[in-house]
This record gives sequence, C-alpha cells and structure tokens, in this order.
Amino acid sequence: MKTYSKYSLTMTLLLLTFVNGFSQTKLDDYIKTALDNNETIKQQHFLLNKSLFALNEAKGLFLPSVAFHSAYTLANGGRTVDIAVGDMMNPVYSTLNQLTGTNNFPQIENQSVLLNPNNFYDAKIRTTYPIINAEIQYNKKIKTQQVSLQQIEIDLYKRELVKDVKIAYYKYLQASEAVEIYKSALVLVNENLRVNTSLFNNQKVNRTAVVRSENDVSKYKAQLESAIQTQNNAKAYFNFLLNIDLNTSIETDRLTAIPLDLFLADTSVAKREELAKLKQAISINQNVTAMANSYLLPKLNSFVDFGSQAFDFKVNNKSVYYFGGVSLEWNIFSGNRYKEKVRQAKVDEQVLQSQLSYVEQQLILQLTLSNNTYKASLAGYNSANSQVDASQKYYNDILRLYKEGQSLFIEVLDAQNQLVTAKLQQNISLFDTWTKAAEIERANAGHNLNIQ
Repeated sequence: MKTYSKYSLTMTLLLLTFVNGFSQTKLDDYIKTALDNNETIKQQHFLLNKSLFALNEAKGLFLPSVAFHSAYTLANGGRTVDIAVGDMMNPVYSTLNQLTGTNNFPQIENQSVLLNPNNFYDAKIRTTYPIINAEIQYNKKIKTQQVSLQQIEIDLYKRELVKDVKIAYYKYLQASEAVEIYKSALVLVNENLRVNTSLFNNQKVNRTAVVRSENDVSKYKAQLESAIQTQNNAKAYFNFLLNIDLNTSIETDRLTAIPLDLFLADTSVAKREELAKLKQAISINQNVTAMANSYLLPKLNSFVDFGSQAFDFKVNNKSVYYFGGVSLEWNIFSGNRYKEKVRQAKVDEQVLQSQLSYVEQQLILQLTLSNNTYKASLAGYNSANSQVDASQKYYNDILRLYKEGQSLFIEVLDAQNQLVTAKLQQNISLFDTWTKAAEIERANAGHNLNIQ
C-alpha cells in the first residue's frame, strides 16, 4: 500500500510538471528563437571557434615541423686563409726537375682562400621535432581549458537571456490581461451609463448620476488606452529580445494559475556558470604557474637537414648531403625572471580564490532573496484572489440595491472601483509569481539549456 501511494504521488508530481511545462509550449518556442537569433551569443560562438583554432594550433606544436631553406652568396674581399703551398712544394719540384733534366714540375704560388664563399648556394629541407618540452604540454592544457571557459561563457549568456525572455513574456501577458480588465470595466461603466440615463429619463435620479457615469466612461477609456500602449511597449521589448520585428504579434499561453513550487526545493547554486567560470579560471592559472615553473626542465629537440650545396649551382653526388642532430637547452640562470613570473601567477590564483568565495556568497544571497520574494508574491496573490471574490460579491449586491433604489450611485462607483482595482492587483500578483519563479530559476540555474 505504501509503495502504491509513493508511486501515485510520484506520477502525480510528474503529471503536474508535464502539464505545467506543456502549458508554456509557445514560450519554449520563443526561448529557442531568442537563443538562435541573439547577436551576443553568435559573437560568443565566434570566440569559441577562435579558441578551438588556438587549441588546434597548440596541438600542432607536438608534430614535426618541415621547412625549406635556401641561400645563395656572392663574396669578395674580407678575411682569407693563407696556405703556403708554394713555399712547401717549390723546393721539391726544383729538385725533381734537376734529377729528371726536365721542367715537368712547374713552380706554384702560395694560395689565399676567401672565408666568405663566392657564388655558393645551399638548399635544404629541415625537419625539426620536439622530444622534451614541458612548455608546449602546458600550453595545450591551457588552450583546452580556454575552450571550456568560452563554452561556459556562452551558457552564461544563454541563461541570462532565458530569464529576460521569460520575464518579458510574463510582462506582456500581464499587460494584455490588464487591457482585458479595463475593457470589462468599460463594459460595466457603459452599462452604468445606460442604466442611469434610463433612470434619469424616468426622473428617478438626477442629472449628476448621468454626468458621473459619463466621466467614468471617459476615465476608463483613457486607462484602457494607457494599458494598450503599455502592452505595445511590452510587445516591442519582447520582440527585441527575440531579435525580430518589433511589431510582430505574440502568440501567448493562457496562464491562470501560479507556477508549481517544486523548484523551491533546489537551494543550491552549484550549477551556476559564474562559479564554473571562476573554477575554470583557477585551473587555467594553475597550469600557467606550472608552465612558468617549467623553466627548470630541459628542452630537447631533434633536427634533420637534407639538401645540396656547391659552387656555380652545381648539383651532383658530391653536392648532396644530410645533416642531423639533437639540441639540449637547460636554463641555469635568468636573473630570477621566471621565479617572478611564478610568484605573479600564484598571486593571481589567490585573487581568483577570493573572488570564488565572494561570488558564491553573493549567489547564495541572490537565491535566498529570490525565494523569499516569491513567497511574498505568493501570499499577495492569495490575498488578491480573496479580494476579487469579496469585491465581486459586494459590487453585485450594491448594483442590485441601486437598481432597486436602496443604495446611492456613489456606492456603486465605489464598489466598481474596488472590483477593478482588485482584478488589476490579482493580475499583477499572478504574473509577479511567474516573474519571481523565473528569477529563482535563474538563481539556481534550473533551466535546462541542453533541451533548446
């Protein structure tokens, strides 16, 4: 029996949630339109693509780099290398000529060779590959985290836009309902004018009642016109958030009840993008610190050259060459520059940690205040409902007595004003609960952005 009761309760809550969500299908469509059309979100997506490109660039640092290099030199003058080949060989050649009785071994001159190569080319393809380099590893981690940070930024804009669209939608519904209330009130005062005119014609009331009725008709016409303009302004702002023509008509859902208060159970701010953004920034800063510390580690790179070099643009089996090796770089002393970078990064992390704690307290306060204001608006709505019921009964009774000649017209006017005021307050209170619910949903990040 207990199991069945729990099952029934669960199904009832799910059904209520479904009905509550189904009743705002038009609003859900409008939210999707706003998210698709918003220019700020589009700009943030551009920045996300930029972050992805930067990540791909960081990944490319792990791959071999191949480049073509070439150089051609002309030279004249400058330093030389003197080779005393004549001084060494000429005595030998003279002796050989004497022994052989010939001149087959001529005298040669000393040589002077330019150090700068003249008419010399060097063309090669160089391939380099990082074997050990902690800096590019941390750089890749940072770029990956920056992509996630940009995605959080997009979700932050989306969530704020969802709240604005919902509140603007409820404001439009509120303004539209106010128009209907004033139209109904105008029907009442026109009926009062008709009745008073008839009574005046039958000499049962004086001219004052007719004049007062005409004034009420004029007053409610003016209030109706003001309500219509408020509705038009609300429509323009709502369409502005959707980034469509400001005069586009709005299809609305019928909201006659307060929102379900199931969302009040979520009192956590853990899903807020503001906190996720700061936590990601702290994580990025930790990798920045680690990258600054990587100066303590050696860098080992390898390279291979394959090319050709010779004079007079000759290409043959002697000009072709390959040349390869590894290079090791290990920073021993750099004037404490890297140590100061590490200290700066640690200070930045301390600042971010402090901001995280402060922002978390701010968000908790925001959620607490939103919950409290919702409860206050709910109490106001319940009170407004009672006022409408009482005012409607009072107006009906006074109007009946007036028609029977048992009450004054001033009492009818008072009852009528009370009824209109009560209905307006009921309308304000109803949509105020929806507005406060949207603020709570924003405060606890309750809206599911993934369903859009």
